[in-house]
Amino acid sequence: MPKISAIEVCTACVPLDRATSFSNRSVTTRHYGLIKLRADNGAEGIGFCYIGSSAGRIFNEIVAAILAPVVLGRESNEVESIWSSMYQESLLQGRAGVVMRAISAIDIAIWDMNARTSGLPLHRYLGAAASNSVLAYASGGYYLDGKTDGLLADEMARYVELGFRAVKMKTGRFSPKEEAARVRAAREAIGPDVELMLDCNNAWLDLTQALQYVRRFEEFEPYFIEEPFSPDDIENHARLAQRTQVPIATAEIAYGRWYHKALLDSGGASILQTDAAVCGGITEWKRIAATASSYGVVVCPHWFHDLHAPLVAATPNARYVELFPDDQVLNFRRLLDRQLEFSDGQALLHQEAGLGFGFDEKQVRKYGVWETVD
Repeated sequence: MPKISAIEVCTACVPLDRATSFSNRSVTTRHYGLIKLRADNGAEGIGFCYIGSSAGRIFNEIVAAILAPVVLGRESNEVESIWSSMYQESLLQGRAGVVMRAISAIDIAIWDMNARTSGLPLHRYLGAAASNSVLAYASGGYYLDGKTDGLLADEMARYVELGFRAVKMKTGRFSPKEEAARVRAAREAIGPDVELMLDCNNAWLDLTQALQYVRRFEEFEPYFIEEPFSPDDIENHARLAQRTQVPIATAEIAYGRWYHKALLDSGGASILQTDAAVCGGITEWKRIAATASSYGVVVCPHWFHDLHAPLVAATPNARYVELFPDDQVLNFRRLLDRQLEFSDGQALLHQEAGLGFGFDEKQVRKYGVWETVD
């Protein structure tokens, strides 16, 4: 297998066309960490992660100063060994946050390089459970200035018209009564047979507050309630799960297999939204998904549909990929040279080797600068 000879790293700062809000914060710019690996035989692989809405340059420094020294010169098929080296080398600085996201991006690039070298699309390289497509839900329903309940309902209905049989909206920003009205409007717009998912983005501080909302939502039969509390508040996730019929989904910003096991042991989630660009890369994501399977828990990974579609396709206990039909919120799409297509509620898998896409270099240069570490 090829030896990794150079790492190119870039932070791309991509502004949103319109300020967009969640339950407890607003975003105007997204910072993405980009990785390109090159090998001594000419093989290449790409990886990426979301850093946040500021301070993206931290990513470059972590890659150059901490991770590159233990990656360069290694054979790309030493996946487990390279992962362990990166994790151990960054033990004092990391285990979570941008350091783990940087590990994730490099790990994704290694898997992409190996799949490309083998001439297989990533889902087949991983051992496909599905070959051509996977179930997808349309993700949206964000808070925008002037967006009424009627406009939210229209948005959800448009996704159904596009063929999606599952849709997701934000909740938790307004009072329980106001949020129940928003959920009602969405449910009435999509009808009883389309799955409706609700995303709180860590909106609530305690169980009493959460129940004021969730008990109002139950009549609308949500598929899940997502991230009701801080990700570290495992105990309240478990308490809420015991008191509602609505499945609890969480772990989109969770790190490492150990946190996930504690969450599963508590009964705090019946759906894991583990993100391979957050948790430690494809290597760690596979471990977590396998553990979830032994608990009878389904995996529906968090955004980056271009990355997660092949992982869902290769994982029997993975059900949905979260798909963004446009680039207004997940504007990472602007940095890619090929978009993942969808049809009739399915994400259509790339059949080219590796991830099946690359970076659109013209677009990347608009938002960042590549730096080479070798």
